[in-house]
Amino acid sequence: MASSPDHLFGLRNSFYVGAYHAAITSSQSVPSHDLSPDDLLDRDAILYRSYIAIGSHQLVIGEIGPGAATPLQAVKLLAVYLSGDASNRDSAVSRLRELLSDAATGSNPILRLMAGTIFMHERDYAEALKHTHSGGNMELLALNVQIYLQMHRADHAEKQLRVMQQLDEDHTLTQLANAWVDLAMGGSKIQEAHLIFQDLSEKYPTTCTILNGKALCSMHMGHFEDAEGLLLESLNKDAKDAETLANLTVCSLNLGKPATRYLNQLKLAHPDHTLVKRMSSAEDSFDRACQAMA
Repeated sequence: MASSPDHLFGLRNSFYVGAYHAAITSSQSVPSHDLSPDDLLDRDAILYRSYIAIGSHQLVIGEIGPGAATPLQAVKLLAVYLSGDASNRDSAVSRLRELLSDAATGSNPILRLMAGTIFMHERDYAEALKHTHSGGNMELLALNVQIYLQMHRADHAEKQLRVMQQLDEDHTLTQLANAWVDLAMGGSKIQEAHLIFQDLSEKYPTTCTILNGKALCSMHMGHFEDAEGLLLESLNKDAKDAETLANLTVCSLNLGKPATRYLNQLKLAHPDHTLVKRMSSAEDSFDRACQAMA
């Protein structure tokens, strides 16, 4: 029996590669009458996640009302979590736990995906994996890969990748996950990651996600000038993109160029970014050392 066509195929792939404006446009061109109730929820979830990815948190918070379905409430919680201060984050996590504890909705894949994403931001990896480890779709498996890589467990990430490859080796998320794992493994795998990002850049519009992937490969291979060119192209696409600013900081330092402007922009736009916290911790350690010597 032939499977039904995936009316959201283009929309999903635009989102996966970071073409968020294209995803927003695409979501509005998919006829609602062609979609099942689950597909309608998926479409709206990807639309709102695309708005979150471009920083339009308040639009999402304003549009998803209290009567919206649980999966969309979970997407709204991600917008709340990413939009504000510690109290906003705490209230989002508290409400998220309530939704997860509801037996009727707690196993919903979109809710579990948002839970994994939020707890990964919290660096509570055990809690994130509690909701994502059983998989269920390609996005949850890809999130597992990201979580394990953040835990510096490339061996577990590779196992998740194998599951994805068995399900659909050509899936865009499988290709991206393969490149992430290759980057973590290093050595000869870097060239393989570069080929994946090159292939994606030929299939899809060039996005910050793809440009940063190619730039990371170049930096791993010691080609910092090539990486700088790719990152400046990415900066032209989105002057506030967190990974672009972080990678430009590292790349500039390796080239012996001033990196302060990029780091300051990163601090302003993304104060909770890992690189900002690491640099701040290093500055504190240096200050303490200086005080000890005084």
